[in-house]
Amino acid sequence: MPELTDPFAHHPELRARIADPETSFFRTFSVEAIIAADPRQEAFRDWVHTDAQREAIRAEALADHSGDLWIFGYGSLMWDPAMRFAEVRRAHVTGHARRLILVDTRGGRGTKEAPGLFATLDAVEGCDGCEGLAFRIAAADVEAETEILFRREMIAPGYLARFVPARIGDADMRVLTFVADHDVPDVRSDLTYAEQVRYIAHGAGDLGTSRDYLANIVGHFTHLGITDAHCSDLLSAVDAHLATLTSKETAQ
Repeated sequence: MPELTDPFAHHPELRARIADPETSFFRTFSVEAIIAADPRQEAFRDWVHTDAQREAIRAEALADHSGDLWIFGYGSLMWDPAMRFAEVRRAHVTGHARRLILVDTRGGRGTKEAPGLFATLDAVEGCDGCEGLAFRIAAADVEAETEILFRREMIAPGYLARFVPARIGDADMRVLTFVADHDVPDVRSDLTYAEQVRYIAHGAGDLGTSRDYLANIVGHFTHLGITDAHCSDLLSAVDAHLATLTSKETAQ
């Protein structure tokens, strides 16, 4: 099969939906840049991984890998991967579900006073699996692009870098992704639905609102023909919650 020259050959509808890696904020993402933009983040320096810790995590994750690398995105990586990729494909990861259970209180999309939420990929027995996008990184680019990827996704505890089975087209593949680390207190599988709604409705920070983050996930799926009932229902509940608050404020 000839090598693809157009990364969007399989999904031309995504050409205008995925941010240009060269201009992505996350391509130069770093702890130092965050602190420079918001000096209050200095208080969290002990929470983040050092460069040495993050590079050790990356080396361990990729120790047995060679050749092209598939990266599975289930959250913001889908619309802003910040990586140079040779191909993007719709993908299905088995045995895992997308769950918004990573609590942010440190200024990304939430604060201590109004926590926000990020998505995680969580192993859930008996679930239907998780739909998302897989990005193929050419072998020659794996070193440089995964350094950028890990600087973003493994900035601090919360995820584990793992290879998981996925279905891409009619092929079974192994994809690298970031799964929930339940040993980290910020991963809250005990959150009630009402708490999820409240956190997403009110969480906001330097990266934007938790509500817009969830809306981006749902909106991206519209263009792929994917239905994620949990995310769609959660977004509807968040908007209903916000509408109720607006109605109460108007009535006062």
